[in-house]
Amino acid sequence: MDNPIVQEILEKQVLTVVKAVEDKIDDEIAALDKLDVDDLEALRERRLHQMKKMAEKRSRWIALGHGEYSEIPNEKEFFSVVKASDRVVCHFYRENWPCKVVDKHLAILAKQHIETRFVKINAEKSPYLCEKLRIIVLPTLALVKNAKVEDYVVGFDELGGKDDFSTEELEERIAKAQVIIHEGESSMNPTKSKAPTRNVRKSATTYASDSE
Repeated sequence: MDNPIVQEILEKQVLTVVKAVEDKIDDEIAALDKLDVDDLEALRERRLHQMKKMAEKRSRWIALGHGEYSEIPNEKEFFSVVKASDRVVCHFYRENWPCKVVDKHLAILAKQHIETRFVKINAEKSPYLCEKLRIIVLPTLALVKNAKVEDYVVGFDELGGKDDFSTEELEERIAKAQVIIHEGESSMNPTKSKAPTRNVRKSATTYASDSE
């Protein structure tokens, strides 16, 4: 750095940041030092309780079929799935290449996001659901939370318009509807194009048609 004034300013800024970090660490250490045996035991019990609750949740999720990407055999089963699980990603598909691309990514995400149930259903064999949820283009992902369709991922338009999008790109798109718990910024991003919420118990009118 040739300019000594700029150098001095930068050094002061660095020292200020370092001092702030040191002060924060000192405060945390001081807080821990003030804890007595009863306080530490209470923290331990609280942590054990949290771990137990999470283990119970995971066991319940696994019992419901979370952690795997599975096919719903009929329309009736769809309603059972969305009633049992708070978060559901349902792929409306037909036997074609675009839908197989989606299958590949969802199989990966199902294992990574055990908090969400990942399923697929054959749209051609589900006319009532397609009409009810207005499924028009395939593939379509219905993103369901608390038995309501919060959003849709329709085709590949939001994923670059091509079939070579990454699993991470699809993950971030699904996270915008908060149907998966995602650590990235997308899960906190409120500026998304959100479809009108549709309760799966209500009716709709448009019949589904396949994508080209």
